[in-house]
Parts: sequence; C-alpha cells; structure tokens
Amino acid sequence: MITSKKINKLNEILKRTVGEIIQKDFDMPQDVLITVTRAETTSNKIISKIFINVIPEEEEEKVIASLKKYVYYIQQGVNKKLKIRPVPKIIFVAEKDIDKAIKIEGLLTQIEEEDGLVAK
Repeated sequence: MITSKKINKLNEILKRTVGEIIQKDFDMPQDVLITVTRAETTSNKIISKIFINVIPEEEEEKVIASLKKYVYYIQQGVNKKLKIRPVPKIIFVAEKDIDKAIKIEGLLTQIEEEDGLVAK
C-alpha cells in the first residue's frame, strides 16, 4: 500500500504536469483562464481526479467538455512525462469548492494588478 505522503507528492506532480500540458498544448480563447486547482488520486493509483477552475465561470461546461474530449491526448502526455507505473487514469472535474475558487481568483487578480495587466 502506498503512503499518504507518496500520494500527496503524486497529486502535486500530476497537478503541475496536467496544468503544463493544458497551458502549452491547448488553444483556449484568450478571455478564458483555466487553472488546475488540485488532484486527488486513489490509494491504488488507478484513478486521479483533476479539479479545474475556469474563469469566466460561464465557460466552465464548455472547457470541461473539451478537456474530457481530449483526455486521451492529455493522458499520453502525462504517461510520457512521468516515470511511474501505473499512471493513474485522469478524470476532469469542475472545482466546486467555492472558498478555494474565490481564493484562487483573488490571487490571480492580485498577480495581474502587480504585473500591470488590469487597471486598479
């Protein structure tokens, strides 16, 4: 059985890797921001839920549907980048934890303001 420390490390690696693949390999409209908020992997490493936050929220269903459509491509990218076996099957889920989503949105707005991308 895998320890929770190893699962937590795997979750962080999956979160970062899937986020990089989405950022680099997917063409999303410029006004849509996609954030991988967390990953939750089962203790047997068979399934990993990847939680996605989409801004604006109105685009969430469309983005999740698009990611689910291309999950095989994303899964292949993860398989190539990670040197673990088995690599968990990826399932995309909309982030419904409002507190986390609000915190992330606030941090992103703060970063944009610091970079001068948004008028204060």
